[in-house]
Amino acid sequence: MPLFIATVRQIISSPWLQAVLVALASASVLLAASVGVSVQQARQHESAQMNARGERFLERLEQIFGQLREGVDHLQAVASRQCDAPMRQALREVGLNYRFVYEAVYLDGAVACSSRGGGQVIRPDRAPDIHGPTYSYWLNTSAEPNDNLAALVLGRGSFLVSTSRGHLADAVDLPQGGSLLVVLDGGRRAIPVLGPPQPWPPTPDWPPPSPKALLELSDRLIYRMPTQFPDYQLVLIVPRQSLPLPGDTLLWLMIGASLLLASLLGWLTLRLIRRRRSLGAKLRKALRRGELQVLYQPIFELDSRRCVGAEALVRWRRADGSLTSPELFIPLAEDTGQIQQITDFVLQRVLEQLSPLLRAHRHLYISINLAACDVMLPRIGHVAARLLAQHRVPAQQLAFEVTERSLVDVVAARDTLQALRAAGHQILIDDFGTGYCSLSYLQTLPVDGLKIDKAFIEGLGQDTSSGAIAPHIIRMAHDLHLRVIAEGIESEAQAALLTLEGVKHGQGWLFAHPLSARELIDSIGLGRRVQPRWRKAKP
Repeated sequence: MPLFIATVRQIISSPWLQAVLVALASASVLLAASVGVSVQQARQHESAQMNARGERFLERLEQIFGQLREGVDHLQAVASRQCDAPMRQALREVGLNYRFVYEAVYLDGAVACSSRGGGQVIRPDRAPDIHGPTYSYWLNTSAEPNDNLAALVLGRGSFLVSTSRGHLADAVDLPQGGSLLVVLDGGRRAIPVLGPPQPWPPTPDWPPPSPKALLELSDRLIYRMPTQFPDYQLVLIVPRQSLPLPGDTLLWLMIGASLLLASLLGWLTLRLIRRRRSLGAKLRKALRRGELQVLYQPIFELDSRRCVGAEALVRWRRADGSLTSPELFIPLAEDTGQIQQITDFVLQRVLEQLSPLLRAHRHLYISINLAACDVMLPRIGHVAARLLAQHRVPAQQLAFEVTERSLVDVVAARDTLQALRAAGHQILIDDFGTGYCSLSYLQTLPVDGLKIDKAFIEGLGQDTSSGAIAPHIIRMAHDLHLRVIAEGIESEAQAALLTLEGVKHGQGWLFAHPLSARELIDSIGLGRRVQPRWRKAKP
């Protein structure tokens, strides 16, 4: 079983497997997004087509109804009221002169004649669907014995005119299952003019509150056509079509781009994992070879410019002389579990290098940064106690700095910090203002002071949001009886403003660059007061 578990872990930790998983996951997400975008575009295209179809239908219907009314008005002006030559001539003229008139009829009891000749004429067998003061409308009738020629019939007095199904359908191809409906009785009844009957009302909340002409449902598109007549409204209903995705050129382009991008992400993941593992292996070797070194950023009293301590900074100088940024190898050490070894190395190196100085100058202290895993466990207190006893340095001269981001488990952190503080160590919150810990929350933690992040010091005295934050932090920290240390001081103006705000201590390039242990010992041992220096570019 242990061999099996080790094999599984080895397989899971394989860079190639992790890269393939990243590529597959990103490909799945990107392909799903591509299909979603393509479907959305197809839906938008379908809706645009529906809008265009509805507008064309409305334009055609307005033309048809207009010609039907003009035709029946023309017949109404004919003097004859019998099927004589003048009447037949008038009927033929209406049938010829009006494009959308399929048939014109004079009907008076048993007397009937038509523009199409023959003995069969339009005879509606029911009351009109719309009976207005001037015109009457029959919907979904037949102008021929063939029921496929459904027609609209308009009547006035003894005259009837009709239009055929072809006159309606030639404007727009109606999709299969689609219908053109005339809505009557204030929306309570709908009669199909083209296409099959549709369930009515199409939605429970009909008419919908939205003023938009196009109503998009999951299975249907409904286009409401406004008319100039309150007696009826027109509605076009068509089913949503299956989307032709396989033939979508844009979709295939997006699929190709998605696969290419997923492959690139997998390759980058492989390179990143290999690089991190290579860097992690180099870091382990650096610890063995002693490539890590500790520098010290002095901390000064702002008014007297007397050095009161220093912050220990770990640096990695490789065998070739190149420096690796702490922002790169410290997070890596935290991920790989090497950070505890680095913390122990810094503790040991500080006391090895500076214990004589600390014993000679009891007012000095050295602060050491702790990672999140150091704060979660009581281990660091035992290591510090052993080394302090070995080098005969009191705990008061060793401070610990924790960042807000390291306070993930507040309960465990509080216990560890309380134990360190009870042993005599100072506890400082580093880079305050860049995490998620509020000043009022600090009342529940065993903290002695705050270090204000450089980002807020840079804007001090300027009309910026960051410049207004530092004084606010300082005042609240003083209200909580916390000591304040300003980081990143680079000008005398900043130092003066901080002094006015009541800040006693600070560090930064105005006072000194990070020093080696020998440089720090020489400066303090000779009683040298560090003079202000101009800001220099970081190496």
